[in-house]
Formats: sequence, structure tokens, C-alpha cells
Amino acid sequence: MTSEHTGTPDGGTPLPRILWDTAALAAVDDAAAGALWRLAESGRQLDANVVRLPPGHRVDTHREPDLDVLLLVLSGHGTLTAPDGEHPLPAGTLTWLPHGSTRSLAAGDDGLTYLTVHRRRPGMTIRTRDA
Repeated sequence: MTSEHTGTPDGGTPLPRILWDTAALAAVDDAAAGALWRLAESGRQLDANVVRLPPGHRVDTHREPDLDVLLLVLSGHGTLTAPDGEHPLPAGTLTWLPHGSTRSLAAGDDGLTYLTVHRRRPGMTIRTRDA
């Protein structure tokens, strides 16, 4: 579900927008995998994704060195594994993943669908090589 209205009332002031109906996840095929939705609006300061891990799938251990991430479980359940052990992730769990933290995710028997939100990374720039 996306908003039909993308303009501004006076040509310059941004308007709030309804982007997606997360209740529609009930209709998502259990075998679906990967990013189901991405925040792609121009001028944004955030990045956000809705990701689906099918039952038994996982995101291997990784570390985000620069960005804090919020992770909200929208449906299903899974496990967050960190250096201090395993943490259950039932639907509705909101987790802060501080920059520098190491973690992995594993989907449970019903799969795992979650929203991540973090500050937008600056775009890559091309520079000339110093002589």
C-alpha cells in the first residue's frame, strides 16, 4: 500500500505519507525471501527495509561498524544470537542493534518478517586519484 499523494501543499513543505500496510504480511507466501519493501523516497534521512526469512533460513553473523539499527519483528518468530547468547524474537519484539555489535538472525518454524530502520548511508562519491 502506498500513498497516492506525493506532492506538497505549497510546493516546498514535505507531507507525511502512508507507505505500506504491514498487516498485509499475512498474505505473503511463506516461501518468499529477501526484502519485501524498501524505503526509497527521495530526500530521506533514513533507510528502512521489510525483510522476510523463510522457515529455517538465517542471516549469518555480521557486524555493522557505523550505524545503529532498530529491528522490529512484524510476524513469525526467530532468534537473535549475540556474544551474550541467544535471544528469542517473537512478533512485536523491538530490538536495538548498536553500531559495532555482532549478531546473527535465524527464522523459526513460521519464518521471520522484520522491519529494520537506520540512518541513511551517504552515497558513494567518485574522486580523482592524487598524482
